[in-house]
Amino acid sequence: MPFYILNTLKINMSLTVKILGCGSALPTTYRNASAQTVEHNGKVFLVDCAEATQIAMRKANIRFTAVNNIFISHLHGDHYFGLFGLLSSFALNGRKQPITIHCPERLKQMLLSEFSPIEIDELGFELKFNVLNPKGINLIYEDRTFEVYSVPLKHRIPVWGFIFKEKLAQRNIEKSCIQKYGLSIAEIVRIKAGSDLYLEDGTVIPNSELTLDPPKPKSYAYISDTVKTDLAAEAVRGVDVLYHEATYEAALEKRAKETFHCTTLQAAKTALKANVGKLVLGHFSSRYQSTEMLKTEAQTVFENTVCAFDGMELEI
Repeated sequence: MPFYILNTLKINMSLTVKILGCGSALPTTYRNASAQTVEHNGKVFLVDCAEATQIAMRKANIRFTAVNNIFISHLHGDHYFGLFGLLSSFALNGRKQPITIHCPERLKQMLLSEFSPIEIDELGFELKFNVLNPKGINLIYEDRTFEVYSVPLKHRIPVWGFIFKEKLAQRNIEKSCIQKYGLSIAEIVRIKAGSDLYLEDGTVIPNSELTLDPPKPKSYAYISDTVKTDLAAEAVRGVDVLYHEATYEAALEKRAKETFHCTTLQAAKTALKANVGKLVLGHFSSRYQSTEMLKTEAQTVFENTVCAFDGMELEI
């Protein structure tokens, strides 16, 4: 399927994921190596950046200026070799706003070495670094409505997964209550924050009678290049959509273990244990031109499974 034909899997609105590449190690004519974006409220978060990611971004109509945070899971080339060119293109396009790269310590050193002090000054924008913590689940990005966590995985070198979550919104006030009780702006603010309403005669109107539940926060997790771990399953518990590497079919479990990767069934078992809403398999070995068999295999354990492809768009 051509890259530019985007197939949308409708789950709900709010949080959008675009798969720019879902292959492992060797890019092929039908599948790029790892890269994807997570979009929320106009902000675009780039997750991994294999070769030709910037070309894939253009084909997917992703605005370079909307990307202010880049998350690099680990330092195997199929996850970060496109970063140097992307940053150079940002500079050539006249970028001014800073960009934060959430990454292993060594990548910070590599980038500062690749771009000399003079070249960094000539980039035209500030490079900020947030070095990932190898211990535990950590909050690494936060704004008013959204947060991102890192979770260490287990691979041949240090590697991290990322969990993207909306924050729980305030409760929605029943519009009829505003007129019924003559609510002031200050009272509305307090009620939306969870307070009850106290009338002059001493009557207490419970918050539950004044407000509606806010929408359920949306969530997405990216787990790549790892053996099956309990920490990963715990970290992604209950997410709406889990993207999980499935480099090999179940029959190649020995090969997966040797290379510190997962099979279809191992990914499906993680999804089942974590009680996620949907499983998206990715990071496929170049030996698989078709992924139909991989999907069918995983569905024997976790039915709501699909396989990623370059150009896939998920609305959560």
